Amino acid sequence: MSTPHISAQKGDFAKTVLMPGDPLRAKFIADTYLTEAKLVTSVRNILGYTGYYKGKRISVMASGMGQPSIGIYSYELFTHFGVETIIRIGTCGTYRDDINLFDLLIAVGTFSAIADFELAMKAYHRVKEAGLPVHAGNILSSDVFYDIDPNAWKKWATLGIIGVEMESFALYVNAARLQKKALCLLTVTDQIVRGERATSEQRELGLRKMIEVALDIAE
Repeated sequence: MSTPHISAQKGDFAKTVLMPGDPLRAKFIADTYLTEAKLVTSVRNILGYTGYYKGKRISVMASGMGQPSIGIYSYELFTHFGVETIIRIGTCGTYRDDINLFDLLIAVGTFSAIADFELAMKAYHRVKEAGLPVHAGNILSSDVFYDIDPNAWKKWATLGIIGVEMESFALYVNAARLQKKALCLLTVTDQIVRGERATSEQRELGLRKMIEVALDIAE
């Protein structure tokens, strides 16, 4: 059952997989939030775990960076391991001045590919119940991390794009193609308009609310 990129066996993954980009963040989630967490894959140090959260069996696995990486891992999870839902939990920048560091974004679309509507609504209501600042709308998935044009973001801002990250488009396309469910939850760590950026220490604390929302809505 193992694939070239995932060394797990049939049944090792839960129906729902939380997918951060960073392997160490996957380990942090497993160590901090899951009980009976078991390492089920570690090929290329892309760590994947399965355990329990409030009685629900849940997996968490890193996606790596960029659309090619998450495209490969999400495809293999959906087609080889019985996964039905993937919730990406990542960081992003924002193009809007009214969105602040550590606000949560629900990526309803990535300027063409869209999230599972029921998952998006479930996440939105859960965040509102928690009293957290939340924004829902279109984001941009881009493989460009270092842009030589410092003003390139402005053209996307005029189109109403609320955030930019590097993975969600490929995830959403795979989910649509395979008739699965996908959602992207993001925490703002780069305020591009105002030039603000969260430190590594702030990220560790600031991402907890997003992680907890994802765990709560997982089925």
